[in-house]
Amino acid sequence: MTLSVQFMTMIAMVLAGFYLGIIQDTYRRFTRHWKGKVFLTYFIEVLFWLSQTLILFYVLFRVNAGELRFYVFLACLLGFAAYQALAANLYKRLLERVIKIVLVCLRFIKKLVQMIIINPIKFVIQTLITVILFIGHVLVTILLFILKLLYTPLKWVFMTIYRFLPKKIQNFLHKLAGFYSTMKNICIKWLKYFKFKRR
Repeated sequence: MTLSVQFMTMIAMVLAGFYLGIIQDTYRRFTRHWKGKVFLTYFIEVLFWLSQTLILFYVLFRVNAGELRFYVFLACLLGFAAYQALAANLYKRLLERVIKIVLVCLRFIKKLVQMIIINPIKFVIQTLITVILFIGHVLVTILLFILKLLYTPLKWVFMTIYRFLPKKIQNFLHKLAGFYSTMKNICIKWLKYFKFKRR
């Protein structure tokens, strides 16, 4: 391995150590969201360090074909220490500010979607339901009125026929009407009983 390749390897590993400090602080900032979930915490922890190891090895592979030397680890540690000493506090403050800006933007987008899309859709659905209920009410009212118009003359005709019937048939029809009324009352009582039992 030539001196220029060794020099490039050292610079790359110092930068990789600096990157490792940044990505670790970023990761630690978000661990609070799944802190109570033990299995998820272990799974994400293993996945994080595995992915970072692969990234660092890929960088090393691109620089010197993946040759591991002792100074590679020293350079990586130097970059990490430089980040901790020089830029950790500044980056953490910057990260918090970026998170706040992102949260404000997300809240704004949420409110915008609520106002532009969700609220109009709700209004349209409520209006349609109101119109349908109104039309249904009007149709039922008209239907009841028509039935009432038909019922009055039919009632008059049946009452006239009933008066001309023999007494025996009148008594039979009277008993039939009483039986019907009794059955109707029994059915109503049973329905009320079942409704009460469900509650």
